[in-house]
Amino acid sequence: MRNIQKAKLRNFASEVGCELNWHDTVSSIKRSDAFTMIVAHEFFDALPFYQLQKTEDGWREVMVASTLDPIKDPRSHSATETDDTPPPPISLAPGDPLFQRVLSPSSNSMSRSVLNLSPHLEETAARLPVGSFLEISVESYLHAAALSQLIGQPKLADNTEVDRSDPPCGGGCGLIIDYGGNQAFENSFRAFKDHKVVDVFHQPGKTDLTANVDFALLKQAMGAQVIKHGPITQSEFLQKMGMSVRVMALARQAKDEERRATIINAAERLVDPAGMGKEYKVYGFSNIKESTFAYPFDEVVPS
Repeated sequence: MRNIQKAKLRNFASEVGCELNWHDTVSSIKRSDAFTMIVAHEFFDALPFYQLQKTEDGWREVMVASTLDPIKDPRSHSATETDDTPPPPISLAPGDPLFQRVLSPSSNSMSRSVLNLSPHLEETAARLPVGSFLEISVESYLHAAALSQLIGQPKLADNTEVDRSDPPCGGGCGLIIDYGGNQAFENSFRAFKDHKVVDVFHQPGKTDLTANVDFALLKQAMGAQVIKHGPITQSEFLQKMGMSVRVMALARQAKDEERRATIINAAERLVDPAGMGKEYKVYGFSNIKESTFAYPFDEVVPS
């Protein structure tokens, strides 16, 4: 993938005189005294997450097992019961998934610790009834925290600034564009294949797996180091940024009516209130030394 990106960007980078670099993690990028701009488009929705289910005995992790393994529910067998009888063979029909979701037999330290990741998750978990699910991406939390450290001003709990040996931050801003909302989600995990929703275990490794982004969690991860803006819908963001003017300009330059229709239809799809325009959210963040107002976000979320 990096080789493909290099081939596509090499000429452009040479023309504008910029250097291209690839990093394995956000934390490996060093702070800079230059103004930094960050764009994360459909990045957070692809990160790993935990799914928990609330039971009478607490929150348990939803895990993945092979459909070829006859897994017994530990709650239906005593600790001293033994059964050496081999299970009956299991056969799969063509197209049947190779994996299945199973529930952990008991609550464990992992399920308890991820709920303590932020007050937002603790509050959500407390009000959900038994039987509810909850998706939590620790990776998203860590990446959001790393992004805020990259452009933000470190602060203590009392909002006093922290002296650090890193280079002075030259300011910066960022946009995160992704599926999701300003809340936690229960069961948004899904898969896409050829632009259609399919079973999440359909052809492992050949589908696009995604889970909604909890922007409230990202905001808490970023703390007081940055100013938060939004999220707002993609439709609102694009229309306030003058998308219609740009689309009309492109349509006028189209070589024929077919190309013109393609441009207009593609633009309408981006702002469709029944689809991408509503499902995609845009969240912004900026250095605390920048202006507290950032267009097209209508309000600043307090730290």
